[in-house]
Amino acid sequence: MAALEVLLQDLRAEGDALDALVADADDAAWRTDTPAAGWTVAHQIAHLHWTDHVAALTTAGASGDEDAEAAFDAVIADAMGSPDSFVDSAADALAGEQVSTLLSRWRLGRVQLLDVLTHVPDGVKIRWFGPPMSAMSMATARIMETWAHGQDVADALGVVREPTARLRHVAHIGVRTRDFAYAIRGLTPPSAPFRVVLTAPDGSEWSWGPEDAEQTVTGSAPDFCLLVTQRVHRDDTDLVAVGDDAATWLGLAQAFAGAPGGGRDVRVAS
Repeated sequence: MAALEVLLQDLRAEGDALDALVADADDAAWRTDTPAAGWTVAHQIAHLHWTDHVAALTTAGASGDEDAEAAFDAVIADAMGSPDSFVDSAADALAGEQVSTLLSRWRLGRVQLLDVLTHVPDGVKIRWFGPPMSAMSMATARIMETWAHGQDVADALGVVREPTARLRHVAHIGVRTRDFAYAIRGLTPPSAPFRVVLTAPDGSEWSWGPEDAEQTVTGSAPDFCLLVTQRVHRDDTDLVAVGDDAATWLGLAQAFAGAPGGGRDVRVAS
């Protein structure tokens, strides 16, 4: 099975898992606040719908759809005009819709994105808010964001999600964006690669980087994924950094595009 097809299957599965959390939720649940300040469950789904839609536009544009490319240009122009508020504004605009309408639009957008990702010519890069990426990287990024915002929804609804092997995609993009996390803060990333070794949900080991690297990060895959998506404070993870540079990175890590995120506060013991 082609690598992209595997990624698209996992993207579909991640969306379906989140869909199962909200499909039968009542209106009160959709209006419940999530850990993201000012965002309800509806805002989280609205944001995912908006980003899926924009991702589909730029992906179609990369495949030669001039109208889609122009529409993505317009999105970029809006973002440049209000870089600090365009994401929240887009979520606000959609979150007020009827739950059934928002849910239907999100479902349709997921299907459309999966379809356009299958038609990107080999070697073509897709424009995005960060560096241009391949179809495989775009699919990986969408898995990451769907999982991360799904975590916000699960937290709001009091649901504990079982970690899956799909976390490997989230962890992978978390490792690959190490230098990006430095760059968006105007910092120079370390020149030497790090070694990252994570314990997968099934107890196996996932690893990146040379075995003889002096700077290392070890711990559980779920905690690493929560950290790089800024869904948990560094002090609330089991991650262990060896080396000053590795420790610094864990305080900066950011797997998603855009300006530096604010992260989360340390949990208050009950």
